[in-house]
Amino acid sequence: MDAGATITSGEVKRDVYSVWALPPEELTPRLKKLMDGLRSEFGGPQFEPHVTVVGAINLTESEARDKFNHACEGLKAYNAAVEKVATGTFFYQCVLLLLHPTPQVLEAGAHCWDNFGYKSTTPYMPHLSLLYGDLTDEVKKTAQDKAYVLDESIDGLNFQISRLALYKTDTEDKSCKSWEKVAEYHLKH
Repeated sequence: MDAGATITSGEVKRDVYSVWALPPEELTPRLKKLMDGLRSEFGGPQFEPHVTVVGAINLTESEARDKFNHACEGLKAYNAAVEKVATGTFFYQCVLLLLHPTPQVLEAGAHCWDNFGYKSTTPYMPHLSLLYGDLTDEVKKTAQDKAYVLDESIDGLNFQISRLALYKTDTEDKSCKSWEKVAEYHLKH
């Protein structure tokens, strides 16, 4: 081990964590089929369908677990609805399902941001990513159209969010292979 890599006893390992709202289990196969269909044509890594509630934040595991449990305890299950398939501006928001920013959805985001002390330069944009990738706008548009071919009734899809998960998400790992679920919480109804 070189001198630069030694860890003094006072240091605690910090990782990048995210909080995800998980779609209902019965909806997961439909979403995965759509995601697989896009990935087979446009490439990109495989990842679990989710709505990011808190983006990447550096914490120790015990801090992350405490904040996660605290956030979940104060939250009830809520409804989400798909507005449309949209394209985003960076790798992790390439092609996505934009959710209606209803008061319930926005309040859930604000509640979790407060509990995590999370700050962002951009307002919370509730979405469920379908495809990760660095694609040109033209190719993104093709992928967006393809999503409607694969699942023409995806707009207006309503579902309940009753599970939140704490994930370790190293954003440097664009293969997403190192991403792992640390905890899951079933929200009260």
